[in-house]
Amino acid sequence: MSNHLVEDASDDSYVMDILDITLTPAWPRLGHQVRWEMHGHLKEAVDLTRVTCRVVMKIGPMKILDKSYKLPELLASMGTSLSGDPRPPAGPWRQTWDLRIPAAVPVARHRIHLRARTEDGKDFLALDIPVVFSHRWATAGDDAGSPNRPGLDRDLSWSL
Repeated sequence: MSNHLVEDASDDSYVMDILDITLTPAWPRLGHQVRWEMHGHLKEAVDLTRVTCRVVMKIGPMKILDKSYKLPELLASMGTSLSGDPRPPAGPWRQTWDLRIPAAVPVARHRIHLRARTEDGKDFLALDIPVVFSHRWATAGDDAGSPNRPGLDRDLSWSL
Protein backbone atom coordinates (compact mmCIF):
# COMPACT_ATOMS: atom_id res chain seq x y z
CA MET A 1 0.00 0.00 0.00
CA SER A 2 1.29 3.45 -0.73
CA ASN A 3 -0.45 6.68 0.14
CA HIS A 4 -0.18 9.74 -1.99
CA LEU A 5 -2.32 11.65 0.49
CA VAL A 6 -4.95 11.03 3.15
CA GLU A 7 -7.55 13.69 2.47
CA ASP A 8 -9.74 15.10 5.22
CA ALA A 9 -13.10 15.48 3.49
CA SER A 10 -14.89 16.84 6.55
CA ASP A 11 -15.94 20.42 7.22
CA ASP A 12 -16.60 22.56 10.30
CA SER A 13 -19.87 20.76 11.02
CA TYR A 14 -18.09 17.47 11.85
CA VAL A 15 -17.69 16.34 15.47
CA MET A 16 -13.94 15.72 15.05
CA ASP A 17 -11.34 18.11 13.70
CA ILE A 18 -8.45 15.98 12.42
CA LEU A 19 -5.15 17.67 13.13
CA ASP A 20 -2.66 15.01 12.07
CA ILE A 21 -2.45 11.47 10.67
CA THR A 22 0.83 9.53 10.66
CA LEU A 23 1.38 6.15 9.01
CA THR A 24 4.41 4.04 9.91
CA PRO A 25 5.83 2.73 7.67
CA ALA A 26 4.49 5.18 5.15
CA TRP A 27 4.35 2.49 2.45
CA PRO A 28 3.34 -0.83 4.03
CA ARG A 29 2.77 -3.96 1.96
CA LEU A 30 -0.19 -6.29 1.69
CA GLY A 31 -0.31 -8.74 4.57
CA HIS A 32 1.81 -6.49 6.79
CA GLN A 33 1.07 -4.04 9.60
CA VAL A 34 0.86 -0.27 9.47
CA ARG A 35 0.69 1.97 12.53
CA TRP A 36 -2.03 4.61 12.15
CA GLU A 37 -1.69 7.51 14.58
CA MET A 38 -4.44 10.09 14.56
CA HIS A 39 -4.57 13.29 16.56
CA GLY A 40 -7.67 15.43 16.60
CA HIS A 41 -10.02 17.56 18.63
CA LEU A 42 -13.50 16.37 19.61
CA LYS A 43 -16.13 19.10 19.73
CA GLU A 44 -18.32 16.98 22.03
CA ALA A 45 -18.22 13.72 23.98
CA VAL A 46 -18.60 10.66 21.73
CA ASP A 47 -19.29 6.98 22.43
CA LEU A 48 -16.74 5.47 20.03
CA THR A 49 -18.26 2.01 20.47
CA ARG A 50 -21.40 3.32 18.73
CA VAL A 51 -19.73 5.23 15.87
CA THR A 52 -20.81 3.76 12.51
CA CYS A 53 -18.23 3.74 9.71
CA ARG A 54 -19.18 3.34 6.08
CA VAL A 55 -16.28 2.08 3.98
CA VAL A 56 -16.47 2.30 0.20
CA MET A 57 -13.50 0.89 -1.71
CA LYS A 58 -13.27 1.41 -5.46
CA ILE A 59 -10.97 0.31 -8.25
CA GLY A 60 -11.58 2.96 -10.87
CA PRO A 61 -15.37 3.44 -11.11
CA MET A 62 -16.15 -0.06 -9.80
CA LYS A 63 -17.07 -0.58 -6.13
CA ILE A 64 -15.45 -3.65 -4.65
CA LEU A 65 -16.64 -2.93 -1.10
CA ASP A 66 -19.51 -0.89 0.31
CA LYS A 67 -20.11 -1.86 3.91
CA SER A 68 -21.02 -0.26 7.22
CA TYR A 69 -19.32 -1.28 10.47
CA LYS A 70 -19.36 -0.16 14.06
CA LEU A 71 -15.91 1.33 14.74
CA PRO A 72 -14.82 -1.53 17.07
CA GLU A 73 -15.93 -4.09 14.44
CA LEU A 74 -13.97 -2.30 11.68
CA LEU A 75 -10.85 -2.16 13.84
CA ALA A 76 -11.23 -5.83 14.84
CA SER A 77 -11.41 -6.80 11.14
CA MET A 78 -7.96 -5.20 10.78
CA GLY A 79 -6.49 -6.90 13.85
CA THR A 80 -6.74 -4.10 16.43
CA SER A 81 -9.12 -2.40 18.85
CA LEU A 82 -9.93 0.93 20.46
CA SER A 83 -7.46 2.08 23.07
CA GLY A 84 -8.02 4.45 25.95
CA ASP A 85 -11.42 5.81 26.93
CA PRO A 86 -14.14 4.45 24.57
CA ARG A 87 -16.32 7.44 25.55
CA PRO A 88 -13.90 10.39 25.44
CA PRO A 89 -15.04 13.87 26.47
CA ALA A 90 -14.77 16.92 24.25
CA GLY A 91 -11.19 18.08 23.78
CA PRO A 92 -7.92 16.68 22.45
CA TRP A 93 -8.14 13.08 21.21
CA ARG A 94 -5.47 10.62 20.10
CA GLN A 95 -5.67 7.05 18.89
CA THR A 96 -2.96 4.70 17.69
CA TRP A 97 -3.82 1.51 15.87
CA ASP A 98 -1.56 -1.23 14.50
CA LEU A 99 -3.61 -2.25 11.46
CA ARG A 100 -3.01 -5.39 9.43
CA ILE A 101 -3.53 -4.89 5.70
CA PRO A 102 -5.17 -8.11 4.46
CA ALA A 103 -3.09 -10.02 1.90
CA ALA A 104 -6.32 -10.83 0.01
CA VAL A 105 -6.87 -7.20 -1.08
CA PRO A 106 -6.55 -7.02 -4.88
CA VAL A 107 -3.32 -5.55 -6.19
CA ALA A 108 -4.52 -2.33 -7.85
CA ARG A 109 -5.00 1.41 -7.48
CA HIS A 110 -7.84 1.94 -5.00
CA ARG A 111 -9.80 4.85 -3.63
CA ILE A 112 -11.13 4.33 -0.11
CA HIS A 113 -13.89 6.59 1.20
CA LEU A 114 -14.41 6.38 4.96
CA ARG A 115 -17.40 8.20 6.43
CA ALA A 116 -18.27 7.92 10.12
CA ARG A 117 -21.33 9.06 12.08
CA THR A 118 -22.09 9.17 15.77
CA GLU A 119 -24.96 7.14 17.24
CA ASP A 120 -27.25 10.19 17.02
CA GLY A 121 -26.48 10.69 13.32
CA LYS A 122 -23.94 13.54 13.51
CA ASP A 123 -21.05 13.48 11.05
CA PHE A 124 -17.94 12.29 12.91
CA LEU A 125 -15.20 12.17 10.26
CA ALA A 126 -14.69 11.85 6.51
CA LEU A 127 -11.50 10.58 4.90
CA ASP A 128 -10.62 9.90 1.27
CA ILE A 129 -7.59 7.66 0.87
CA PRO A 130 -6.11 6.99 -2.57
CA VAL A 131 -3.86 3.93 -2.30
CA VAL A 132 -1.93 1.56 -4.49
CA PHE A 133 -1.99 -1.91 -3.01
CA SER A 134 1.01 -3.86 -4.16
CA HIS A 135 3.34 -6.58 -3.04
CA ARG A 136 6.21 -4.18 -3.82
CA TRP A 137 7.17 -0.71 -2.59
CA ALA A 138 5.78 2.02 -4.84
CA THR A 139 4.39 5.52 -4.51
CA ALA A 140 0.92 6.44 -5.72
CA GLY A 141 2.50 8.40 -8.58
CA ASP A 142 4.58 5.45 -9.77
CA ASP A 143 3.54 3.13 -12.56
CA ALA A 144 2.43 -0.33 -11.49
CA GLY A 145 5.38 -2.65 -11.18
CA SER A 146 7.85 -0.07 -9.89
CA PRO A 147 10.90 -1.69 -8.34
CA ASN A 148 11.39 -1.99 -4.61
CA ARG A 149 12.77 1.26 -3.25
CA PRO A 150 14.66 0.82 0.01
CA GLY A 151 14.62 3.73 2.42
CA LEU A 152 10.99 4.73 1.87
CA ASP A 153 9.88 3.19 5.17
CA ARG A 154 10.24 6.37 7.22
CA ASP A 155 7.22 8.01 8.86
CA LEU A 156 4.90 10.04 6.70
CA SER A 157 2.72 12.64 8.35
CA TRP A 158 -0.01 14.89 7.08
CA SER A 159 -1.18 17.95 8.94
CA LEU A 160 -4.72 18.55 7.90
